[in-house]
Amino acid sequence: MAGARAGRINESVGRVALMCGGLLFALLGQITVIQAFGTSALNADRRNERPLIERYSHPRGDILTYDGTPVAVSRPSGGGPYRFRRVYPHGPVYAAVTGHLALHQATGMEQAEDGMLSGADAQVKVRSLVRAGEVEGADVRLTISDRAQRAAYEGLLAAGVPGAVVALHPATGAVLALASYPSYDPNVFTTFDRDVLDATGRRLREDPGRPLLNRALNRPYPPGATFKLVTTAAALSSGEYTPSSLLDAPALLSLPGGRQSVRNNPGCDDAHPTLIYAFQVSCETAFAGIGLQLGQDLLRDQAEAFGFNAGPLAIPLPATPSRYPLSMDRAQTALAAIGHHDNRATPLMIAMLSAAVANGGVLMRPYMVEEVRLPDGSVINQAVPTPWRVAMPPALARHLAAMMTTVTRGGGTGTGAALPVVQAAAKAARSAPPDREQALVTAFAPADKPEVAVGVVLEGPGARAAAVAPIARAVIQAALS
Repeated sequence: MAGARAGRINESVGRVALMCGGLLFALLGQITVIQAFGTSALNADRRNERPLIERYSHPRGDILTYDGTPVAVSRPSGGGPYRFRRVYPHGPVYAAVTGHLALHQATGMEQAEDGMLSGADAQVKVRSLVRAGEVEGADVRLTISDRAQRAAYEGLLAAGVPGAVVALHPATGAVLALASYPSYDPNVFTTFDRDVLDATGRRLREDPGRPLLNRALNRPYPPGATFKLVTTAAALSSGEYTPSSLLDAPALLSLPGGRQSVRNNPGCDDAHPTLIYAFQVSCETAFAGIGLQLGQDLLRDQAEAFGFNAGPLAIPLPATPSRYPLSMDRAQTALAAIGHHDNRATPLMIAMLSAAVANGGVLMRPYMVEEVRLPDGSVINQAVPTPWRVAMPPALARHLAAMMTTVTRGGGTGTGAALPVVQAAAKAARSAPPDREQALVTAFAPADKPEVAVGVVLEGPGARAAAVAPIARAVIQAALS
């Protein structure tokens, strides 16, 4: 009797043990799933304070300009669960470059180089733990020139209209300046007060000036006459034109279909100019005629050789692609040849047009990070300049560079970009799409040994359109000084 009762008890205990084992197995399985697949979601949950406390428990690496100017640093917070806070010493001047680090968001270089700056990158983490026994962020040294950056931002600020400036080193692709206006002070996002942070973000997002938009990289514009660099390169590459070829430049050109026409600007007073003169004074009808002669395919091939339609580009900040239409009729092709159809180019691309010409037809891949350095001074990442596109053969690039120098001389459309000592090369433009006019310039200098190429765009400048070339000149002078 006792044995039977003991057997029943053992059987019940066995079932309970089996059930407990199953529950334990299920628990371990759930923990494994959470650890393997749920970590990111848990870390991103705003109710979870642990990742934030960890993020702000140690100093983040500094962001520095090429010449060593700190533009983003960590400082003690003065108390509370977050030991350090981010500080941006130069505020809106560098906002388009640094972006900001907030409690639940990072933008700009703070986002692009987060692994290095925070120390979360495996290479940084291992070396800092071995060296110091704790996680340390690495310093990120940029290619940005402090003088060129200040000249770019101050020029935009003085103009007082939305716009952007990009400056590049033609031979390497290093970004020397990248400014957007209106801007904002990244320091307003470093508060740990969530209510203040939410109100600040909402206010800036609703600002009609769109200060959070990085116009230099993410605002494509109608390129206007700056696109004549592409059209001229296509004309020279076709073998049908030379700089001395005579063109037809009537005061008014009716386009195929009869519904649209192109009118010359007042500076083009020759009905049969040479290509080089038409380029200097920017004869609209002459270049529309070249577009009709070459056709959309040749123009598109040349545009894509400069980087249009190339897809996303990270420098490491993400840049919106510049585009050239994939299908057009003849009238649209003529308009596209003068930058007045659906062509769109970012200020980065506007600068890259000149950079390609200045570098003998080879367009280098733009980049902004020169090196990443650990606190002990050892360099773990170093930039390696890399060719990105071959826009044209060297001989044609020399022809186009010579044509660009005429634009900054008397009678040209870009005399405002002329320099007192060295020769500059440029192409200036004013485009007037149905919604808003733009003023643009692309330039490089010195013409005989280029060290800097710039692109400047002003939105709806009205009477201030003439400021676009002097901004380019000031940035070039700052970069060369």
